[in-house]
Amino acid sequence: MAEGKRRIAIVGAGMSGLLACKHLSEMGLDPTVFEHSNSVGGVWSQTIESTKLQTPKSLYQFSDFEWPDSVTETFPDHNQVLDYFRAYAARFDIERRIRFGSRVVSIDYVSPQSSQDEIEMSTWDSWCGGVGAGKWNVHVQSGSSAIEVCEMDFVILCIGRYSGLPNIPEFPINQGPEIFQGQVMHSMDYSAMDDAAAAELTKKKRVAVVGFQKSAVDIAAEIASRNGAEYPCTLVFRTVHWTVPEVFMKHSVKSFNRLSELMFHRPRQGFFLWLLAVLLSPLLWIQSKAAELYLKWKLPLKKYNMVPDHGFFNQIFSCMFTILPQHFYDRVADGSLVLKKSRSFSFCQKGLILDPDQTRIPADIVIFATGYKSTEKLKNIFGSIYFQQYITKSTSPFYRETIHPRIPQLAILGYTDSASYLYTTEMRIKWVAHLVAGKFKLPAVREMEEEAKEWENCWRAYAKEGYKSSCTSVSLPIFFHDLLCRDMGLNPRRKKGPLRELFEPYGPSDYRH
Repeated sequence: MAEGKRRIAIVGAGMSGLLACKHLSEMGLDPTVFEHSNSVGGVWSQTIESTKLQTPKSLYQFSDFEWPDSVTETFPDHNQVLDYFRAYAARFDIERRIRFGSRVVSIDYVSPQSSQDEIEMSTWDSWCGGVGAGKWNVHVQSGSSAIEVCEMDFVILCIGRYSGLPNIPEFPINQGPEIFQGQVMHSMDYSAMDDAAAAELTKKKRVAVVGFQKSAVDIAAEIASRNGAEYPCTLVFRTVHWTVPEVFMKHSVKSFNRLSELMFHRPRQGFFLWLLAVLLSPLLWIQSKAAELYLKWKLPLKKYNMVPDHGFFNQIFSCMFTILPQHFYDRVADGSLVLKKSRSFSFCQKGLILDPDQTRIPADIVIFATGYKSTEKLKNIFGSIYFQQYITKSTSPFYRETIHPRIPQLAILGYTDSASYLYTTEMRIKWVAHLVAGKFKLPAVREMEEEAKEWENCWRAYAKEGYKSSCTSVSLPIFFHDLLCRDMGLNPRRKKGPLRELFEPYGPSDYRH
């Protein structure tokens, strides 16, 4: 890349965007954050009243900015998280670099040689073709004003996976929401409402929530707590997933150490590590069965026919992990929350019809908590059809879970899943900051693609049909951080002494320097 103070576009002022701005600024770069809303915080600025962290705050913490002493809870609520982000932005003077109310419509790459197009760029051996740096034209719209084109040296997309483009099921004609006399919405729209408006909307209403991931169980439990058994909330889902109480997650994080990672195969492992993984692999099955037995004992899963058909670790390998809201099964017991498993459903005028027994669920409001089209949202920001195809057709993870080898001068952050999301994202951002500042160079394009494919093959062996390209290092975070540290020229061993290195859990404070 060209010398001088590089101009960096950061799209999004959520957690990832704040981190990117802070670390790039510290490297002497010139970042500008484009945020479509008028607030920092991303999804944490628009969520339901009962939302809390799923990760203990000791892991969900900036490496150089601890939680205030006033936050004593292990799992802070969404207001505390948002205040924490705002305090971080104020502490490092980030807001002066944020352009609020500025939506990035699209981005276009301008090759360093004007005669080259995307087809020629696809044959490059190195990230920038060995011919110098191109530019990105970032198309930005602020309010109703004309679109502004900002020329940037590098782009970092921090647009996240859980916002923007809702995933809504499709239905045959005359079986969808068009025949329903009530109101239909997505959890994204419900979460965007202020707490009072959301409570008023669902007050004394029969609500059906579709889904069984985090937003679904949270919304259903919240509405059931408000309305009681007189106006029960129905949770409709196709597949039962393992959910865990807070105490389970609180103690599980203590096992995030190097010893536990020896049970897993990893890309480019030597014979000794391969042999250790083979010998220790039975422990994975034992741990999975122990977790299942504990959850069956702790929660009334058999009573309500809520024992999943798949193993506990099969779900973890697919990055599906949900903390159960407090008193969830108490709401089921008192009749304010009704659980309905169904392989499919359709609408009728007064509610839903479940298959295969045609059970009718009366409803005034139906809320789809059915996730987001995150890959399509990411694809749509690119003006180039070739870059769009790179996003949609690849099954491998990004190189270092951060960059696509064939999309130059661009990083994608906050797009991977992790049990300790904040500090793992910060490690990736530090890596990007070192890269953009010229502290190290990337391997050849083909070599990056081969390594990403090795990560895919390795993790498919564990996740099987549940494989996701955004979830390949969930059980190897320390090993993955070792790779980032070595790229940056840093010592990956962060503990004092071999025993502490092997047995002590890793966390944000270990990567402070």
